[in-house]
Amino acid sequence: MAVSTIYSTQALNSTHFFTSSSSSKQVFFYRRQTNRRFNTIITCATQQTVVIGLAADSGCGKSTFMRRLTSVFGGAAEPPKGGNPDSNTLISDMTTVICLDDYHSLDRTGRKEKGVTALDPRANDFDLMYEQVKALKSGIAVEKPIYNHVTGLLDAPELIQPPKILVIEGLHPMFDERVRDLLDFSIYLDISNEVKFAWKIQRDMAERGHSLESIKASIEARKPDFDAFIDPQKQYADAVIEVLPTQLIPDDNEGKVLRVRLIMKEGVKYFSPVYLFDEGSTVSWIPCGRKLTCSYPGIKFNYAPDSYFDHEVSVVEMDGQFDRLDELIYVESHLSNLSTNFYGEVTQQMLKHADFPGSNNGTGLFQTIVGLKIRDLYEQLIANKETAPAEAAKA
Repeated sequence: MAVSTIYSTQALNSTHFFTSSSSSKQVFFYRRQTNRRFNTIITCATQQTVVIGLAADSGCGKSTFMRRLTSVFGGAAEPPKGGNPDSNTLISDMTTVICLDDYHSLDRTGRKEKGVTALDPRANDFDLMYEQVKALKSGIAVEKPIYNHVTGLLDAPELIQPPKILVIEGLHPMFDERVRDLLDFSIYLDISNEVKFAWKIQRDMAERGHSLESIKASIEARKPDFDAFIDPQKQYADAVIEVLPTQLIPDDNEGKVLRVRLIMKEGVKYFSPVYLFDEGSTVSWIPCGRKLTCSYPGIKFNYAPDSYFDHEVSVVEMDGQFDRLDELIYVESHLSNLSTNFYGEVTQQMLKHADFPGSNNGTGLFQTIVGLKIRDLYEQLIANKETAPAEAAKA
């Protein structure tokens, strides 16, 4: 593998140009303005990184999804060793997860002074986000800023080496067209207002002692920016996990039983949508109670082709929750295009993380399935890159 070495001692807003001594590949390195100086040796490999984008509002399950995804690829995801203890970055054997909050251009005090939320694009540095994601995708290490969620300040940057798989998660991975075009696959976690409200009440009233009025005020304060800047990103996603109130219990408002839809865009390279029983058909299925234990109100699955923001999609839906995860193999056996390595892998992954939130309903099931599909997409992308030079030589 060809390797470039970059010696950096300039300010972060400089653009540096180098030619490797072991390769003719030319690279650019971008940095943001700072008063600090650096003496960093950075290696650049010609191997490209696969980039995955995950968008969702705060408190909508991004962290749990990341834990399921990194588990599929193996190894525990941990903060960078010896680095800032308040780092938001998670690194495992094959993956690096970057929290896009690190690209806030305003700290907590600055946002308050200017009267903007973290959801507002004006509070984020999309130029730097684009430059650094592009560099990592090209195999170039970067010094990424850190937004400290404890202090609300912008901490000193940390060195991020290009991984095999880079996951960028946060509020805006698909907001900027330049960043969006760098993504090899994108996911949006779409939690309905009713469920989001129920979840926030359960968490903030029970665990944090907040009043119902303060919770409502917090949600309403964020809603205009969420509707304007976050929610529209779902139209660009290759897969959407939509969480809705159950239809099995009339007028349910507790948010404990959920109806979850996995919306998968057709025509995405290296991605074939999952289907139930018969691809392209419209299917409604209530599993046999003797084979799948489930208490009131039961479980119901639906599958059908549909249209989503003028895109053809396939939709698998689960309403209800499991009582016994070991029986999930019954459901798994009726789903196709799961991209598993062996029979029962979905069930195995769900049992492995039975203590994760959503493991008894469609959120955990569909997050696990999407994780397996991303692994398959990665393997196909890498195989294609390895065969492309040989095919070009033959031509």
